[in-house]
Amino acid sequence: MNREQKRMMQRQGQVGAEGASRRASTAQDLARRRERTTPRQFFKQVREEMRQVAWPTRPEVINYTTIVLFVLVFMTLLIFGLGYGFSKFVTFLFQK
Repeated sequence: MNREQKRMMQRQGQVGAEGASRRASTAQDLARRRERTTPRQFFKQVREEMRQVAWPTRPEVINYTTIVLFVLVFMTLLIFGLGYGFSKFVTFLFQK
């Protein structure tokens, strides 16, 4: 490890000033990560997050659904038309 890498790791907090790795802090981080939330706390947090969601209005949902269905039908017809056209072209080439 060169000086530049060592300085970068010190800035990121991965090694101490003398170059030794900080295993004590990583052990504390692992212990903190292993703590589990209760199902009640989990659902409470989910409900709080869902309140912050910007839900679309009914007209917006209808508008978006209409657009998606129109694009779906258009792309289906386009792919079908291209496939049909190319198949006719290839059969025309091999008939001669």
